[in-house]
Amino acid sequence: MTDFLMMGGYGGYVWSAYGVTVAVFLGLAAYIRLRAKRLHERQARGSTKS
Repeated sequence: MTDFLMMGGYGGYVWSAYGVTVAVFLGLAAYIRLRAKRLHERQARGSTKS
């Protein structure tokens, strides 16, 4: 198991890349959810501006 986590000495780079990727995807999901919420609120008020 330790060999797998170390990834031949590149584990720090590999796992940090996975961490950054997950953080970016979570940030994008939160941003999309927030934008959708704001859009629905604007449509409910009758405003068509972006």
